[in-house]
Amino acid sequence: MDLKLLDAEPSEAERVVVDLFTGAGRDQLLPALHAVNDRVGWISQGALNHICRVLHVPPAEAYGVASFYSLFSLTERPARIVHICVDLACRLNGAQPLCDRLTDELGPAGARSGWLRSPCLGVCEKAPAALAFEAGEVAKEQLLAPTNAGEVIAVAATGPTRAADGRAEVPQAGQAGLRLLKRVGVVDPESLDDYRAAGGYAALRTALRLGPADVIREISDAGLVGRGGAAFPTGRKWDATARQPVRPHHLVCNADESEPGTFKDRLLMEGDPFAVIESMTIAGFAAGCSRGYLYLRGEYPRALHLLRNAISKARERNFLGEDVMGHRGFSFDIEIRRGAGAYICGEETAIFNSIEGFRGEPRSKPPFPVESGLFGRPTVVNNVETLVNVPLILTEGCEAYRRIGTGASTGPKLFCLSGNVRRPGVYEVPFGTTLGELLDLAGGVPPGRELRAVLLGGAAGGFVRPDELDLPLTLEDARAAGTTLGSGVVLVLDDTADLGGFLLRIAAFFRDESCGQCVPCRIGTVRQEEALHRLVGKRPLGTSAADLQLLREVGQVMRDSSICGLGQTAWNAIESALDRLGYAVEAAS
Repeated sequence: MDLKLLDAEPSEAERVVVDLFTGAGRDQLLPALHAVNDRVGWISQGALNHICRVLHVPPAEAYGVASFYSLFSLTERPARIVHICVDLACRLNGAQPLCDRLTDELGPAGARSGWLRSPCLGVCEKAPAALAFEAGEVAKEQLLAPTNAGEVIAVAATGPTRAADGRAEVPQAGQAGLRLLKRVGVVDPESLDDYRAAGGYAALRTALRLGPADVIREISDAGLVGRGGAAFPTGRKWDATARQPVRPHHLVCNADESEPGTFKDRLLMEGDPFAVIESMTIAGFAAGCSRGYLYLRGEYPRALHLLRNAISKARERNFLGEDVMGHRGFSFDIEIRRGAGAYICGEETAIFNSIEGFRGEPRSKPPFPVESGLFGRPTVVNNVETLVNVPLILTEGCEAYRRIGTGASTGPKLFCLSGNVRRPGVYEVPFGTTLGELLDLAGGVPPGRELRAVLLGGAAGGFVRPDELDLPLTLEDARAAGTTLGSGVVLVLDDTADLGGFLLRIAAFFRDESCGQCVPCRIGTVRQEEALHRLVGKRPLGTSAADLQLLREVGQVMRDSSICGLGQTAWNAIESALDRLGYAVEAAS
């Protein structure tokens, strides 16, 4: 390929890390960008040129990929940087005063001052949160959660420790009756022997005995549906992939949970990483896959460490690799791919583009992933929570699983409680538990405060009023009530919450995270934020009624004509605030 490169050469450090990818293909573009960023803290034109030479990627396309992700920088910045979360849960718990203090002490957010404002870091139960990063021969990352200005200023001066900390809060740890969380906070997540002693790998042994068709039948009969928000039947997805004659088949574990307020998958990966690996292996066996990709969001350093350890130990003990567990003919292995800060990569086809070395933009469907997915081959995509239900079904049986929850929403469900709540964290309850019962488990709002609203499903979800706490948390009841469970976010707002500022943050989030591929989303998210700014600030172009009408028209266009779920749901929470909470009346008064 005749590459037209700019006149810039890499430093010696950049050259060394990029040369490790010699002989690789374009699908190593994202790992190569990570390697440079980890080594020097940013991606220079010389480094990008050398990546293009080694991987044979056109420079314009490499630039498009490198500039797509928020964790990368194409302009020089210090090796040490601290990302401060300013998203929903952190906003409710002091992120703005924290940023104000940093501005006074270090200067405005930016590379020169050593700190940046960041979207959700996935540590919402310990808000406010920050992620410290320092490039070097061995890059260091540290989640600071909860944090304060003094700690951030100290870390900005001295750098993060090598420790990958940031343990999730598990208020129910050790309680009887837990299934998905039974090992979290109880079993050493770095020990394969402890995992096996607690029942690990019994499900894979059962799967190998049953065979692929019977495994799929068990999953289908259990009624397991996706836990990422779409609620598509898992067994149907696996069966459709398994039936495809084209080989090879691929499995992708979607661990890029970037929905503000969501952190359950992080908890599972940090607290029970071997379960994630076992679950992926079972899914690969059932769908006829020989390779799995675990696409992990780039802001999860502790999960990365623990998953790498789990994969390595599973390989050593023949739970991954050739002839898994002595089952001749079944070979399966897993590769971790790190995201780099792009919410849109949680969309299943955007993940494919990201792994393949393209911008993480969604693809038009059809064809669907089960027919043509990663590298153009049949592909199963499931998120972490969906997958870790699989061993439970195979060990307890599909009938026992169906008895948990309700007839239409079967099994246990994880919910992420954050915001103005006394005991934030991940909670496991059966489908059908009411919202009020779930809030009681978390202790309700802090003493002396009153509940104002609950945001279900995250930024792409909808609000519920205090008089609606008897809502059963099932897929069908949420749908009938005009809201959604989404990815399991339950974000609590009390009477001190600034609802207008909260809605503006949601609008800004979607504006920033739109990939820009389709006009309705690219333009609509900007117009939505502009109109909302005028409404919240009581500075309408004409009248508040005209701005409200514009908001509704823009929202409907995005919902009807955007390519993917980001644009289709960017209006949801704002619409529900207007219609369920009467925010338009409040803003106009």
